[in-house]
Amino acid sequence: MLTAFTRAFRTPDLRKKLLFTLGIIALFRLGSVLPTPGVHVQNLAACFNQARADQETGNIYGMVQLFSGGALLKLSVFALGIMPYITASIILQLLVVVIPRLEALKKEGQAGQTKITQYTRYLTIGLAVLQSTAFIALARTGQLFPNCQQSVLLDPDDIFSIVTMVVIMTAGTSVIMWLGELITDRGVGNGMSILIFTQVVAVFPSELVNIFKANPFTFTVVMVVGVFMIAAVVFVEQAQRRIPVQYAKRMVGRRMYGGTSTYIPLKVNQAGIIPVIFASSLLYLPQLLTSLFQTSDNAVIRWISTNLATGDTPIYMATFFLLIIFFTYFYVSITFNPAEVADNMKKYGGFIPGIRPGRPTAEYLNFVLTRLTAPGSLYLGLISMVPIVALAVSGASQNFPFGGTSILIMVGVGLDTVKQIESQLQQRNYEGFLR
Repeated sequence: MLTAFTRAFRTPDLRKKLLFTLGIIALFRLGSVLPTPGVHVQNLAACFNQARADQETGNIYGMVQLFSGGALLKLSVFALGIMPYITASIILQLLVVVIPRLEALKKEGQAGQTKITQYTRYLTIGLAVLQSTAFIALARTGQLFPNCQQSVLLDPDDIFSIVTMVVIMTAGTSVIMWLGELITDRGVGNGMSILIFTQVVAVFPSELVNIFKANPFTFTVVMVVGVFMIAAVVFVEQAQRRIPVQYAKRMVGRRMYGGTSTYIPLKVNQAGIIPVIFASSLLYLPQLLTSLFQTSDNAVIRWISTNLATGDTPIYMATFFLLIIFFTYFYVSITFNPAEVADNMKKYGGFIPGIRPGRPTAEYLNFVLTRLTAPGSLYLGLISMVPIVALAVSGASQNFPFGGTSILIMVGVGLDTVKQIESQLQQRNYEGFLR
């Protein structure tokens, strides 16, 4: 990997792209620490430090805090991070399966995909307005930092100031989308993935320093476990089942086409990190219910508060694990359609050796994908359970930076970016039989 980056910096075009990407990342991080107008910076810093010491905000805002790189509880310009865009993208992917109009747009190729991307942007802005309003309302009422008695806003009763903060945070989300598209067009790698990677990695240095200051032995154990986890994730993320495909020869005019061999790569982790996000988001609902009905004597609310509101109970762990397995199968089923793949292969004269084209091919692909998803779902569940088990065993979930979600993001984006750099290097420095 280091060799690829070294060779990339020696290539003028790639060097410009890498420097452009690094400049966008620096601008992105600047917006993540720049406070929104109307925030009492000193009080916010005191409340934020107290919240980190108490570690009581992790269960409620953990996912959003992760994807904002710690900017959420600082109420910065980029406080919402990339989370509204991720949520909008997931919603649009689900709606494509449900709404025929969106499904037709997806089949139209590049023009249809551009239209879906435009819808994703609109939905992102709407979600950003809702989320920024919710977080500012929590800050205004003092529920963003429950144990802090100081006001984090300069004037909590000024409606103009509140509206200004909502507008600026929403504009920050729009700028993040723009920066991500700039990286995709003029930089290296997928822009949104690079920004997610940046936000996740941003919290690592401070977490590792805190662990080292607390206990050097624990720091050593965490680093060793982290290395083994990264190696395991790299191994599984690279694993794939290659389905051989043979294309028959056919005459078009006076020319012969086809006769080539290729394969369909089916990854063990075909769903990526989406099932973990789905399961985490769904399990935030019980925590929201308990926060809204804290004074209720309802038996159901009490049971939810006891078993599902915190991550250290066996029921919570089992529910989280089973939800990840369910959403893995669900997401794979809506993103990979064996019947559509089989029809496309049949249309262009392709077939799997030993399998008849058409319906038998679709059944075979479904058979392989179903059994390949089983170890992939178990892998996602086990990796995601690491921080929860750390909480149950040592009570230090927030001090374990190598959580399942963060590791999956870092390894996945890192591998994809390096592959893109290597592919561009091969285009510019091809070593064939003539050299």
